[in-house]
Amino acid sequence: VPQALEAFFESTDFEDAIRNAISIGGDSDTLAAITGAVAEAYYGVPTNIRKHAMTFLDQRLLKILLDFEG
Repeated sequence: VPQALEAFFESTDFEDAIRNAISIGGDSDTLAAITGAVAEAYYGVPTNIRKHAMTFLDQRLLKILLDFEG
């Protein structure tokens, strides 16, 4: 967790935070997940990253996400 927070504190935006976490190495997927949660709350997720991520969801999951977000 300290490394994930360090990746966030040294970032300038959401993408930078994720890149920082991945570059640490080790259990980078977990570090990026933790960093991403903090960075989302602070910076928000850029529209282009959000739209790209949504292309990986099948229609059922996309509907659940959109219904959840209201």
